[in-house]
Amino acid sequence: MKVDIWSDVRCPFCYIGKHAFDKALAEFPRREDVEVVWHSFELDPQLKTQPELSLYDFIGQLKGLSPEEVREMHVRVSEMGASQGIFFEFERAVVANSLDAHRLIQFAKSKGMADKAEEALFEAYFSEGVNIDDPEALVRIGTGIGLREEELRPALASDALTAEVRADERQAASLGIRGVPFFVFNGKYGVSGAQPSKVFLKTLDTAWKEFEKENTVTVIEGDTCTPDGICAKN
Repeated sequence: MKVDIWSDVRCPFCYIGKHAFDKALAEFPRREDVEVVWHSFELDPQLKTQPELSLYDFIGQLKGLSPEEVREMHVRVSEMGASQGIFFEFERAVVANSLDAHRLIQFAKSKGMADKAEEALFEAYFSEGVNIDDPEALVRIGTGIGLREEELRPALASDALTAEVRADERQAASLGIRGVPFFVFNGKYGVSGAQPSKVFLKTLDTAWKEFEKENTVTVIEGDTCTPDGICAKN
C-alpha cells in the first residue's frame, strides 16, 4: 500500500506531521508493506532568500505584526513540536526559498532516501539555522545522509530535477491540495494537516483493509498440477 505525502521543508506543521505519521507507522502491524512517497509543494515559489532577515521580522512584515505578536504565534507551534520530540529554534531560521531543497529531495528520492532527506532538511532549517537555498549547505546535508557528492553536485547544478518538483505540484493542484502537509492513503483517503498519531494509525488501518480486499484473489478450484509433479483432481 502506498502513502503519498505533500510537504514543504519551510512548514513547521509538515515537520510535526511527519513525526506523528512516523510514530503511527511504527505502530502499524503491516508497516513493512507500506510504501511512503514524498512529494514537493512550495508554499511560496516566489520567495526571495534573505539571510539577513530574521524569520520573526519577515513574518511580521508579511502580516503586519510586531515581533512580540509573531513570537506569541509560534508558542503553540513550539509546544506541538515538543510533544513530537521536535525542538524548534525559530530565532535561528533563515528566510530562504525552498526550490533547491525540493530538488535535493527529488534526487534523494531517486536513491530511495527521500525520508532521510526530508528529516535532515527539516532539522537544518528549523533547528540549526541553515540556509536551505545555499548550494554548499545542501551538498553537506545530502552527503550527511549518505548521498554521493560526485553525483549530487552536478544534479543540483542543473535544472533537471526542477521538472520533478513541478510535476508533484501539478499533481497536488489536480487533487485540490491547497495546503500542507497533506497525506493520501491508498490513493483514496486524504488527511490534511499535522494530525495526532492516532488519526494516522486509524487511517492506515482503514486504508489497509480496503487495499487488502482489493488485492485478494477469489479462487475457483479446479484440476491442477504442482511443481513437484503431482497432478490431482479437485
